[in-house]
Amino acid sequence: MHCEKNITVLTLIKYGIISTKNHELVMFFNDSECNLKAIIAIHNTTLGPAMGATRLFPYKSEEDALKDVLRLSYGMTYKAACADLNAGGGKAVIIADPKDKTPELLKAYGRCINSLKGRFITGQDVNISVEDVNQIRTETHYVVGVSQANPTQATAIGVLEGMKASVDFLWPGRKMKGLKVAVQGVGNVGKILCEYLNKERVELFVSDNKIERAEEMKYKYGATIVSPSEIFDIDVDIFSPCALGGILNSSVIHRLKASIIAGSANNQLENYQTDSKLLESKGILYCPDYVINAGGLIDVYYERIGYEEQKSYHKIHQISKTLMEIFTRAKSEQKTTLEIANCMANEKLFKAKNTPPKNLHPL
Repeated sequence: MHCEKNITVLTLIKYGIISTKNHELVMFFNDSECNLKAIIAIHNTTLGPAMGATRLFPYKSEEDALKDVLRLSYGMTYKAACADLNAGGGKAVIIADPKDKTPELLKAYGRCINSLKGRFITGQDVNISVEDVNQIRTETHYVVGVSQANPTQATAIGVLEGMKASVDFLWPGRKMKGLKVAVQGVGNVGKILCEYLNKERVELFVSDNKIERAEEMKYKYGATIVSPSEIFDIDVDIFSPCALGGILNSSVIHRLKASIIAGSANNQLENYQTDSKLLESKGILYCPDYVINAGGLIDVYYERIGYEEQKSYHKIHQISKTLMEIFTRAKSEQKTTLEIANCMANEKLFKAKNTPPKNLHPL
């Protein structure tokens, strides 16, 4: 194992095409014997050791992988801060096709994690299963999501709580029953969310690149299947992005008919400043992703410090309270909900660091 000396990526960093200046540590790992290529990014550890799951994905380029890990890692800093956890923000990506995943690759990656000696604690994300985390754990103890915690379920619960808070803010006293909800992506979190939404007796619309997943939701909950290209156009009350990030941009936002955006995906907005303001101008209430999807992080955080389900789920249910504060402040201060969420996170970091506050939201 050694740090990768890739001239393309290093040049991108050197000339400011990709900025790592707001990160404490960005490390590239390469193990040619098992075809491991990984990037670990630690954004901020003011509140505690960096926590962030590992994503395995066949990125088109190392530049794309680096951009993703940088965006995801600072999002974890803000997620932990808004959830009031003593944890910092980090993230990791493994550049690989899921079919090429092997025990040897995962164990080598575990050694990468272990080399950081606890500065970074990881768990499961896209294309990383609980079984994979257990493979990683054979080489390091700095992993979570392998005992009592259930991060996917916890994330879905938090998203549902966030939806209820959004509905109550826009339409005081209204219940979820009868509302139309579009869930984009019914993978690990999305399918659990559909189960909970069905219990709330909403009208479900679903899309997924894997049609069999959507068909399962139709069979179980009577969901209407919509093609991935048309899911943005249907007339619903809530649009819930639960797949990969970057799907909300200016062209997509103009197509949306929903009043609320509340989903589990990370980095939902392609451009944070312009897209959040565009949503506001259209009268769409946006639940900042790193606030509403914090349930999984909360659950594995409590696993790390000594799991108590009651405490974990009490904290997850606080997501609705945090969102209500964000909505109220955004309306009062005439700012976007994302600007207020960023402000609240920075206030938390400032209080911990006891230095003049600065905006750590770099991209």
